[in-house]
Amino acid sequence: MSAPSGTGKTTLVERLVARVPDLVRSRSYTSRPARPGESDGVDYNFVGRPRFRQMIDADAFLEWADVFGHLYGTAAADTEREQAAGRDVVLVIDVQGARLLGRRGVAATRIFVLPPSRAALEARLRARSAGREDEAVVLRRLETARREVAASVGYDYVVVNDDVDDCVDRLRGIVLAERARLEAMQAAAADIAATFRA
Repeated sequence: MSAPSGTGKTTLVERLVARVPDLVRSRSYTSRPARPGESDGVDYNFVGRPRFRQMIDADAFLEWADVFGHLYGTAAADTEREQAAGRDVVLVIDVQGARLLGRRGVAATRIFVLPPSRAALEARLRARSAGREDEAVVLRRLETARREVAASVGYDYVVVNDDVDDCVDRLRGIVLAERARLEAMQAAAADIAATFRA
């Protein structure tokens, strides 16, 4: 799942995984320091830039990206462990990371979350950054959002976060529909079909 900064993707994913059995959120690794109230291993896996670079060199990431001067990535081993346990994994990644997944041939359903409008996003960014970030940072985030929204046409699904509960309902519907696709149900369908031939 990708969305411009300030769209609410973290809140959406937290509520989505609470409503859908066997769905978990990936914990990204980041080179940035923890913000007040964030915990290592809960919000992110906080590692220094040198350690992050070592992980890149070791090809430890499914995807990684430089976002506003900080490195973020999804560890392949973490995702594989969850999938081996029978769980689907929601990767909360930016457009760069989604493109890298595509280039690497990683099977994924890509969902882009839009804000209701540019004005709504700007209001959210300004409220969130009050006292923490200067005007230049807000403007940079809005410019990045413009490019990201333009990239949404390359995703499988696009949903608008105009109401959190409604948006979570739409996201839940996507997950359930994807789980019912023939590719996902192939083994179970073959087993059931075999009972009709017996």
